[in-house]
Amino acid sequence: MLTKFVNYCKVSYNELVHKTTWPTMKQLTSQALLVLYASLIIAIVVFAMDKLFEFVMKTIYTL
Repeated sequence: MLTKFVNYCKVSYNELVHKTTWPTMKQLTSQALLVLYASLIIAIVVFAMDKLFEFVMKTIYTL
């Protein structure tokens, strides 16, 4: 059982070191900025929808 685990670790290490293509720092930075901008846009849209819903509900309840 221990030999299976050791073999698994060796195969995993080999794949991570020699077969995996890691992104460059430039790619990581651009993808992180893309996620940041998308998150900000979604947050602004949700905030606007919340304020609109609040306005509609206040208008309905004050009638």
